[in-house]
Amino acid sequence: MFAMPTPPPASAAAQSAPPATVMQILFSVAFVHLLNDCVQAVLPAIYPLLKEDFALSFTQIGLITLTFQCTASLLQPWIGLYTDKRPIPFLLPLGMCVTLGGVALLAAAGSYGLLLLAAGMIGVGSSTFHPEASRVARLASGGRFGFAQSLFQVGGNLGSAFGPLLAAAIIIGRGQGKIAWLILLVLLAVAVLVFVSRWYAGHLRSATRKIAVHAGPGMSRGRVLWALAVLAMLVFSKYIYMSSLSSYYTFFLIEKFHVTVESAQMYLFLFLAAVAAGTFAGGPIGDRIGRKRVIWFSILGAAPFALALPYADLFWTAVLSVIIGLVMSSAFSAIVVFAQELVPDKVGMIAGLFFGLMFGISGIGAAAMGAIADSAGIEQVYRFASFLPLLGVLAVLLPRMDTVRR
Repeated sequence: MFAMPTPPPASAAAQSAPPATVMQILFSVAFVHLLNDCVQAVLPAIYPLLKEDFALSFTQIGLITLTFQCTASLLQPWIGLYTDKRPIPFLLPLGMCVTLGGVALLAAAGSYGLLLLAAGMIGVGSSTFHPEASRVARLASGGRFGFAQSLFQVGGNLGSAFGPLLAAAIIIGRGQGKIAWLILLVLLAVAVLVFVSRWYAGHLRSATRKIAVHAGPGMSRGRVLWALAVLAMLVFSKYIYMSSLSSYYTFFLIEKFHVTVESAQMYLFLFLAAVAAGTFAGGPIGDRIGRKRVIWFSILGAAPFALALPYADLFWTAVLSVIIGLVMSSAFSAIVVFAQELVPDKVGMIAGLFFGLMFGISGIGAAAMGAIADSAGIEQVYRFASFLPLLGVLAVLLPRMDTVRR
């Protein structure tokens, strides 16, 4: 008789089994991302109110965006780099408390300088949230990195979509003081992040350094840096164009088609909802067919629609903006995970770098386009920006990394 094979020890089997996806934590960080970005999206949504109350020019509006985006971008890579070496789980709720102070100041600001300070504080809170929350999403992914990053990112996109609706419902037409209602959302975010931070701290205590992580790409340092530079250029083309829509789309619709502010906010919501849907699709598709293909299709594929947008009527402007949002937004999750696969031992720094790059480029683009709108008109902004998605052709320079090695 043949002896039955001895089963492996339970500990060995546990070590070889892939980690389970912690869906409760993934949904928690995605939900807080929704709350965080909803609060952030209210800021550009109330620009028409601030422009009227404070007699602002388009350049001054662009500088508000620049202040927020710069504070939201400059700190992120450094926070990610520091916490790669020394994780600080409770940095998440502490950073959200800074956002809380920024929202309170925005509701009470009586001068343009205080508006800039409030925007900067909201940006600082964002800079502490994104790299650490992205790291938590990756830790809870169970190896499904694209899915986890997309779920995390789609929370932010949904928040960005709901922000203008929230602004139209409780702020537009009712006065600056109603911004204080957003404090309730930030307090909810703080409470959820305390729960997430407790899980994160417990995970750090129970984890060992023997747990395998994604292997490096097996490329030279020069090739890795080149690939990161190409990804940065793709983020540049994507987010300067997206900034033209998120910051000035309502002004464009009001000036060209004479719609009301409330109607313009609804069109902006349609665009941002399409962005959320595209973001959610991009990560899982990248897990299956390869992230390079998703990046290539996402940015270059939007070019024909972007080129047609400045010359369309109101109906086709809405249709084209939805298509552009759906197609272009699928790239970012794929870009972040692609970059983390290039440098797998610096996931926090990479997340901070690319989220920071996204915010920084958006801010610079918003300020530059505000100057163009003041000098040449708001429609000229969209004629100029329509050529940016053509830079998506740079995706051909990315290395092939379709096979994920763990």
